[in-house]
Amino acid sequence: MGSPGLRVAIVGGGIGGMATANALVRHGIEVTVYEQAPELGEIGAGVLMTPNSVRLLERIGMGSALAAAGARIGDGSQYYRKDGTLVAPILTTDSRGWNGMYGMHRADLLTILADGLPTGIIHTNHRCVGFDQDEAAAHLEFDNGASATADVVIAADGIHSALQRYVVAPSRPVHSGSVAYRGLIPAERLPWWRRGVSQLWMGEGKHFLVYPVRSGELINYVGFVPSDERTTESWSAAGDPVALAAAFAGWDSPVERLLTQVDATFWWGLYDREPLSTWTNGRLTLLGDAAHPMLPHVGQGANQAIEDAVALAALLATRDGATAREALQAYESLRRPRVAEVQRGARANGQRYDSAYDDLNERDAEIAASVTFRSWLYDYDVEADADELAGT
Repeated sequence: MGSPGLRVAIVGGGIGGMATANALVRHGIEVTVYEQAPELGEIGAGVLMTPNSVRLLERIGMGSALAAAGARIGDGSQYYRKDGTLVAPILTTDSRGWNGMYGMHRADLLTILADGLPTGIIHTNHRCVGFDQDEAAAHLEFDNGASATADVVIAADGIHSALQRYVVAPSRPVHSGSVAYRGLIPAERLPWWRRGVSQLWMGEGKHFLVYPVRSGELINYVGFVPSDERTTESWSAAGDPVALAAAFAGWDSPVERLLTQVDATFWWGLYDREPLSTWTNGRLTLLGDAAHPMLPHVGQGANQAIEDAVALAALLATRDGATAREALQAYESLRRPRVAEVQRGARANGQRYDSAYDDLNERDAEIAASVTFRSWLYDYDVEADADELAGT
């Protein structure tokens, strides 16, 4: 159990912040979550949950909820060229063959995480506008006039983190040269669509990803297209279904047929950041997108945030207010190398998916060989490493 009296404040009530709160509560640590929005919520979009995070959430007791709300993704998941030529299977298990992959509606995942917390932990309408610390504690100020004191502050407030500047000079966003159109279609409108699989089509400068969410009731699609516009990083800017369909005209028949059913879509500018030089300053540390925003091309943004959450909680579990700063440094040293490798892998996969090769056979061979990287992702147990580091 956590050390008596250790107080942790989390700024940000998204997936990373809520996963961290659950992981801390599991260890008996006192935690409060501050979210700037009037209520918790996520936009209507999908997120792939992969074995490296699913096994962690199952330990927290969320396995049955994930199975009920998610859509299991398994055998038959495949990569294709844009004309439908099969390239390789998509790995959906760890090396033991355990299938811990779900397509989740982001709102469903956030609800599961929120429902796992005791009442009174989450405080909405709290936008953080100030931070300072001393030898004894860290202090937060909010735009509603409230303030808070804690032994540790975790900034889980996303790619536009308000607290990042108290740790390191924020790095400039790096535009990927692409935007993503994303949306959801009721599965009943696509009765011919293959169930229980993830499929990804790859063409020149573009790729198209589809997988089920919400127990298979909805089909989540994401169409990645080139753009020189420095579009918003928001996930909720309205897109043009006609432009989306035109971008993938002439592609494999399932893609074109699916796009005839798109009535509304969202437009998302794709950015990441160069790895930060540090994540931690005294009693303040960064987590998830506040620490390591990454492109979505290995589906690891939420999964790596959950790894962060479990690692940090395990390292804090043996600390008190006087020694908590040592745990934050240990967390950073454990997590930074892995997430930097995932960030690089996401960039490299984007090039593969967008066919940035003179010889597509070379690209296809790399896609087939990527099972090694995926196994490295999915086999990893961050809690085991954190426990070893903590000496427990």
